[in-house]
Formats: sequence, C-alpha cells, structure tokens
Amino acid sequence: MRRLEVFTGAGRRRKWSDEDKARIVAETVAGGESVCAVARRHGLSPQQLFGWRRQLREAAAQDSEAEELQFVPAVVDVRASAPAQRKAPRCKSEPDVGMIEVEVDGVTIRAGRGADANTIAAIVQALKASR
Repeated sequence: MRRLEVFTGAGRRRKWSDEDKARIVAETVAGGESVCAVARRHGLSPQQLFGWRRQLREAAAQDSEAEELQFVPAVVDVRASAPAQRKAPRCKSEPDVGMIEVEVDGVTIRAGRGADANTIAAIVQALKASR
C-alpha cells in the first residue's frame, strides 16, 4: 500500500502579494512546522515556498548592503586642479590627474587611475574593521 496525496485547489496560477508571501514564509520560521506542512496548508508546493524563502533572504541581503553604503563629502585640492605653469608634452599626463584620495581616521588611501575597485573596497573594509 502506498500513500496517495490529492491536491484540491483552484488549479490555476495564483498571484500572491509580497505581504502574503512574507507571512507564509514567517510561519515556516516561527511556527516550528516543516515547510511541507505549511505549504500543504496554503495549497502550495514545497519548492515554491523554498523559492519564496530564498527570494526574501536575497532581498534582505541587498537591503543590508544598501544600508552599509555611505556617501562622504569630496574635497577638491585646488593645487592639483590649477592649470600647469608650463606646457607639458601631450603624451604625458600629470601624476595627480585621475587620483582619488580618501582619508579615514588619519589614514590616507590614494588610488590612481585604473585602480581595482575590489582592492580599494578591501582596504576600506580593513580600515573599518580596525577601528
């Protein structure tokens, strides 16, 4: 004898609001029930509920990433942007052109043109962690 499960439902594609999805996913976390039991109670497949859980986790991760980003005021050094006194050859550029300078707690980071964004981010993260 084998178990046979019969789904009785609308049989059509349903639209779930974000609030409904969040509420149903919260039941799997807070209630202590299995995902299959919660899915069955709401007429869902467990795979669909697992997908909603993943979507909410990813959205929360993006929100926390966005909260970490902060803008700081930019200071322009007038000496670096002043026109040169003598004409330089066209093929050579000034050494400070395209350079970004960031100062955090007395530590200055200078990044030239073409600097790797991942490396700069790693340096800033290390400075933040050392505070």
